[in-house]
Amino acid sequence: MMTDTVFTKPISKQFEFDAEVAAVFDDMLIRSVPFYKESQALTRRFALNALHSGGSVYDLGCSTASLLLEIERALDKREDIKLIGIDNSSAMIEHARKKIEAYGSRIELVEGDILTFPYTKAEVFVSNYTLQFIRPIVRDTLVRTISEALEEGGVFIFSEKVVCEDPKLSKELIDCYYDFKKEQGYSEYEIVQKREALENVLVPYTMNENIQMAKNSGFKTCDVLFRWANFATFIALK
Repeated sequence: MMTDTVFTKPISKQFEFDAEVAAVFDDMLIRSVPFYKESQALTRRFALNALHSGGSVYDLGCSTASLLLEIERALDKREDIKLIGIDNSSAMIEHARKKIEAYGSRIELVEGDILTFPYTKAEVFVSNYTLQFIRPIVRDTLVRTISEALEEGGVFIFSEKVVCEDPKLSKELIDCYYDFKKEQGYSEYEIVQKREALENVLVPYTMNENIQMAKNSGFKTCDVLFRWANFATFIALK
């Protein structure tokens, strides 16, 4: 796994999931997302709970397919489950293909737009830090599309950065997060560079806005599986 040094040099563009980011993305996730492995373990557990024979799982913004590979391992050779990863970054899909070939995986990868993809009925949708990169004007529409594509009793599990409604607490949560990143070896310069690159690219909702979005989109309930400061994993039930 290559080490993330993307923001050790001056930025010349807004953040995008290009070849440079894709090459170090697994390291970037572990060092940039607090308790990433733990939240993913929860996602895997609740995804497996919802799956039945012949079911399907969609991972929206699958990046390098790490989560789908973890779900596949946990299926213990159950080949009747369909695993589909979708990402609009050709660089991410390329890295994902190398992984699934190395592991002899049967995951189906699609380079495509999650906003227009023709979904078939599924029992599980997952989305890890993907919705926050979708413009709010169409974010709700995507979540409604997911709800309509889910089987009754299906689940949508999604992780997002969240903002706090109180400005003072919001700043304290951000400071807490930046201290975490420093503990992971990122310099002050790298932290500032990435923050500037993500400006107006990553648009987070509050925790309540995420929950209300799911409920307004046809889910009967939505709750928080995990939260650390300004990072949260949600589960919405159809």
